[in-house]
Amino acid sequence: MDARDRVGSIGRQVAVEPRRFYDGGTLPTAAGPGEPPDPGSDPRIVLERHSAEGVETFALARRLAYRDRHLGELLVPADADFRTDLTSVPALFTWLVPKTGAHLPAALLHDAMVAGRGDPTSYVSTDGHEVDRVEADRVFRDAMADTGTGVIRRWIVWSAVTVATIFVGRAVPWSPVKHWSYRVAAGVTIATVLYLGYSATSDLFDRSWAGAVDVPWMGDRTWRVELAGGFAGAIVLPLALSLLWGRLRMAGAIAGVMLAVLLHVTVALAVIGASYLALERLARRSPVAAWVLAGVVVAASLVVLTVLSLG
Repeated sequence: MDARDRVGSIGRQVAVEPRRFYDGGTLPTAAGPGEPPDPGSDPRIVLERHSAEGVETFALARRLAYRDRHLGELLVPADADFRTDLTSVPALFTWLVPKTGAHLPAALLHDAMVAGRGDPTSYVSTDGHEVDRVEADRVFRDAMADTGTGVIRRWIVWSAVTVATIFVGRAVPWSPVKHWSYRVAAGVTIATVLYLGYSATSDLFDRSWAGAVDVPWMGDRTWRVELAGGFAGAIVLPLALSLLWGRLRMAGAIAGVMLAVLLHVTVALAVIGASYLALERLARRSPVAAWVLAGVVVAASLVVLTVLSLG
């Protein structure tokens, strides 16, 4: 399957086949050849925790084996130096995609096929295939299906890793010109969604925020109608912008819609997360100041509650 076929197949569904994952045995060592893969056994994920400078990673004590529909058998890891952070998802989105769960085998497989900067890949393809990052993303999506991961979640995750491939991916099957065209399309989509989300919020609250424009699908209407218009815009506009993504338009459509629909949730979670981290840092440096701040927040909340209740 060449690069054009791989990118062109992104919209295809696959039948769920749980037995594609199986026990990969153990790595060969100086003490012996290790255990060979056993297609008749369920996968055995045995993790060894490591922590360095506050960063938590895991090593696999046993190999994980997966038989891909196009690449044949893939064994993870290739050596004992492999480390993974499980599902690589920002803390803001773990409510949507947790670090572990049914999708974990697929996440470990993807981590091994997609190396970080300065890190080597850590998989063995028994059929001798070299797996580029676009192919690794496709394998990830198909493997999530085989673990029983829900359709919506696996396509959201695939879209997210595709965006990462566009911006930071190495070993992609595109020419530099094509790669930059995908980056421009993704950048235009993200910037447009953020700006129109900002303008729509200004319109909803009937405020003239700096730089905001009037969005015609909301206008000067009741807040219910404006809210419905804003939601409709969050669906239609990213779908239109996804046409800029060419063969990756499916990823563009899903990523754009998710960004638009979850924009305010993400901002709220970011504020909450940043506040929590700031309070933790303050509590470590000055416990007294942390207690004083907590008292001020509680007192202010009581005042606001009283005023609103009596008013």
